Amino acid sequence: MADVSPRTRLATHEVDNQPPVCEDRDLYAQDRPLREAVAREAPEWVARRLAPLGEQVGSQRVQALGETANSHPPELRLFDRHGRRLDEVVYDPAYHELMHLACDHGWHAVAWQEESQGGHQAHVAALYLLTQAEPGFCCPVTMTHAAMPALRHNPELCSQWAPRLLAWEYDGRPIPAWDKPGVTLGMAMTEKQGGSDVRSNATRADPDGDAYRLTGHKWFCSAPMSDAFLCLAQTDEGLGCFLVPRFTPDDQRNAIEIQRLKDKCGNRANASAEIEYRGAWAQAIGEPGRGIATILEMVQQTRLDAAAAPVGMMRQALMEAWWHVSRRAAFGKTLSEQPLMRAVIADLALEVEAGLALVMRTARAFDTPGSEHERGLARLAPALAKYWHNRRGPGFMAEAMECLGGIGYVEESPLARLYREAPVNSIWEGSGNVICLDVLRVMTRHPESLASLHAELAAARGANATYDRAIASLDKELTTEPAHLESRARWLTQRLAQCLQASLLLRHAPAEVADTFCRTRLGAEVSPAYGILPTDAPVAAILSRIAS
Repeated sequence: MADVSPRTRLATHEVDNQPPVCEDRDLYAQDRPLREAVAREAPEWVARRLAPLGEQVGSQRVQALGETANSHPPELRLFDRHGRRLDEVVYDPAYHELMHLACDHGWHAVAWQEESQGGHQAHVAALYLLTQAEPGFCCPVTMTHAAMPALRHNPELCSQWAPRLLAWEYDGRPIPAWDKPGVTLGMAMTEKQGGSDVRSNATRADPDGDAYRLTGHKWFCSAPMSDAFLCLAQTDEGLGCFLVPRFTPDDQRNAIEIQRLKDKCGNRANASAEIEYRGAWAQAIGEPGRGIATILEMVQQTRLDAAAAPVGMMRQALMEAWWHVSRRAAFGKTLSEQPLMRAVIADLALEVEAGLALVMRTARAFDTPGSEHERGLARLAPALAKYWHNRRGPGFMAEAMECLGGIGYVEESPLARLYREAPVNSIWEGSGNVICLDVLRVMTRHPESLASLHAELAAARGANATYDRAIASLDKELTTEPAHLESRARWLTQRLAQCLQASLLLRHAPAEVADTFCRTRLGAEVSPAYGILPTDAPVAAILSRIAS
């Protein structure tokens, strides 16, 4: 049989001391922290469902699909060749294959089909894995998943859309939703003049029989190929929430005109558009004038996903770095044997394990709505996790890239793609300041949420002296009136997130992981850089959990 492997003997030199091409990986079986979190937090069926997904996402075929989808961004087709208006976004076939991988296996729907039985935990764990193929296509998966709570505010509308929304079948054709077996939903919230301040939205909704006609613009429309969009628009009663389908009930293209696609830093496999509504047909969701309250239930869902996705990206970056340093030698031994490199990789591993513990615990709170404690935690924890995981992401990607050296900085490595992708979830669904202010709002308006958080933190008291000191200091800070905490909101949000991570690790992770996390995140010698570990840190024990 012919040898088709790449040539290593070149004209001027022999190619050696380079890691081999990574073969198929099982991203679930090799992720011990994930397996442990699923076993701890979720019903047994979740692990069974995730196991084949780990094999699929880690395969060379699916990894190549992710690279292709990112390398061939979607294109805008405004008109057909005869000048008729289309307003379509055309995607590479690789993107559609990834959407089939997610939707044909029900990962967009599982939270609602298995409510109170682990569905949110299954969804979050699946998103963590799917992100490691390509984060961009996960955006429409997330929004389709998150639309259900908002749709329930209009039972009649929900009965029409829910069967297709929950169907395990992806259909990317630009045709009316009622002619498809399955649909996807997007969002169009922000406008130029307001951004996160959606109360200043100027788009107008005027009654048209039992429906409405929308006129105005949206500065960001996420996933503009979706079958319908949730958006906010002004009515005589105030800001309302509306569902705007791509096609009107008489099978005509709705008056949603795409102005352009955003040329983004990252997230390139996914399209984001500027659009105008020119009398677009829409249906109201929720009570008149209470659009923000209606859409916030969707936002809570998307925030949890925006907290889980960066952890998935960090896991992928960690695995790329670990694969490289374990197989490349320098100064007489492999990089993975060098003490300083081991400290860097171990510190990165701590960050992933802490983030995974937090998002999986938060998902369990979503799956336990009958408990007052869990409801309180579900209201506050997504904002904490979204803020902090996304603060840590860009620096994490840069550190992992540096582990590879120059080849980590070129686009042939997934690390360059991950580095460009890292900021997006921090900005989407509320930038850092917005999230921190929302944390203060929840603490003020929903004291039961703060009580739930206190209970979670108290559960680990006495397990670690550094943690106990951090909690005592945090308790003192929280005695300050929330109105006076605004300038400290970032510090407070960070500290709450880290302490909740530490509490979970102290209760559930090996002592080597939990104690080292507390010393390096909550102790007296905390560093903003990765790789600053105590000289007596149990590095070998931490590293042993990366791929086993």
